[in-house]
Amino acid sequence: MKLRIMTACMWRSQFSWDQAQAMSLEGEHLLPRSHLACPTKRVSRMSLPANQIKEPGKQSQPAKSLKEPSQEALPVNLLKESSQESRILCPDPAIVVELNVGGQFYTTTMGTLMKHPGSKFSEILSRSARHYKDAQGRFFIDRPGTYFGLLLDYLRTGQVPTEYVPEVYQEAKFYQIHLLVKILEDMPQIFGEQVARTQFLMGVPNYRENLEVLLHLARAEAVAMRSSKVVVCVVRTEEEDAKCVEPLHILEAKKTPVVKFGPWKAGPMTEDFVCCLEKDIRAKGYKVTSQRYHLSRDPYTCFWIFVFTWW
Repeated sequence: MKLRIMTACMWRSQFSWDQAQAMSLEGEHLLPRSHLACPTKRVSRMSLPANQIKEPGKQSQPAKSLKEPSQEALPVNLLKESSQESRILCPDPAIVVELNVGGQFYTTTMGTLMKHPGSKFSEILSRSARHYKDAQGRFFIDRPGTYFGLLLDYLRTGQVPTEYVPEVYQEAKFYQIHLLVKILEDMPQIFGEQVARTQFLMGVPNYRENLEVLLHLARAEAVAMRSSKVVVCVVRTEEEDAKCVEPLHILEAKKTPVVKFGPWKAGPMTEDFVCCLEKDIRAKGYKVTSQRYHLSRDPYTCFWIFVFTWW
């Protein structure tokens, strides 16, 4: 009897799913369709590895214990370095700081440099700045140091510099000392440039592009010459623009180089624009003068001639 039961069990285990399904399709229903599912494989406790067997009453190790060791387990030298970094990030105002700004050396305190929150000095003196020190251990700033002393005096005393205002203004913007930037923008040297002149030139169409064309023509005319001349047409209104069409054709026929500026909607007069144009040209290092260029058919005197001297 036991031999028959074992034989039947072996026969049923060898009975494949494909064979049973084929026989079911042919109408030979040896087994109910509900019994054709693959038998569930039971895994006994004896088949598991010893390290996967969970002992009764013993809980698994929580995920938190798998994290990195705490600071208490760190070596002493790493803890010392970490404390030094935190001290740099939260500086003591009395700490003396030596700076190397573009090759010029300055000595001040941490409190002076950190007087204005949000300035660039927080980044310069941060832990990542340890790699930007010179051979003597001074913090190195790759920036011209000529006007840094005036900036440092403002941080020490709060006195706003009155000399080299445009240069100090640029340095204050770089170091992100916002209060000083705002104060300098209200001074005449910066206010006139930023608010008045720059705002006006922004309303002149293609001003920067035409300025570059003017300089290119001046250089092209300077071959083997001590000076070169470029004619500039400045029209302020649409009416002036329409009346300068014919004189422009005459200059073009003579192959005279001409650069046209305008028209613009509102703002300074033609003479003021010419002054702005000269200022920008000189700021680029050129020696230039301007005067009116009269044509017989130019009733509105819209033409100017710019003379560049090279040597």
